[in-house]
Amino acid sequence: MRTRGFTLIELLVAIAVMALLAIMSWRGLDGMVRARTQTEARADEVLALQVGLAQWAADLDGIVQTPQVNAIDWNGRVLRLTRRSSTAASDGVLVVAWTRRLIDGRGQWLRWQSPALTSRGALLEAWDQAALWAQNPGDEAKQREVAITALDEWQIFYYRADAWTNPLSSDATVGAGVAPGMAANPVAAASGAANIPDGVRLVLMLPPGQALTGKLTRDWVRPTVSGGKS
Repeated sequence: MRTRGFTLIELLVAIAVMALLAIMSWRGLDGMVRARTQTEARADEVLALQVGLAQWAADLDGIVQTPQVNAIDWNGRVLRLTRRSSTAASDGVLVVAWTRRLIDGRGQWLRWQSPALTSRGALLEAWDQAALWAQNPGDEAKQREVAITALDEWQIFYYRADAWTNPLSSDATVGAGVAPGMAANPVAAASGAANIPDGVRLVLMLPPGQALTGKLTRDWVRPTVSGGKS
């Protein structure tokens, strides 16, 4: 009795079927890997934005008024503020700045922070450095910045006199008890009167193609102010 083997055609058909199954399996695995990679990237984007917004709130919560500079200042390009050190009050104060800048042709929301400052001269110098960093940062200044998220546009509003207003408007300035034009001047009045608004509204326009897109609004209310602002 003679055993019949596979013909060449049958072998070729079997190999072709196996190759087809292998390709289909590879495509399925590749799709799963791509989906997982995209999910992880989206999760990282959301986490980075959440951390950035938490840091934004922490900076505003830590605001302190000094006789040398305004506690908070918005000039249309950069928001600068003086805040308590995050380690210990004896470490002095920090100058923190937030801005949007084009990096590789794409807008980025950025945060900059000075080292702890304990002298008037160092505070004034850091305040000026924060403004310069927003416009034309050097390598040293870039080392102190952190990129938060991609950003198309952003706006800042202050809550004063029971209304949200543009910080650069004369109404907002006068409502704070400061002479018109002082908001753009980093040197505070001799009396050192605080210019901290009752609330700060942050409006971010997130670009398409991210985990979160469109308009995002975040309101902060000064802890000493009773009642919510909306």
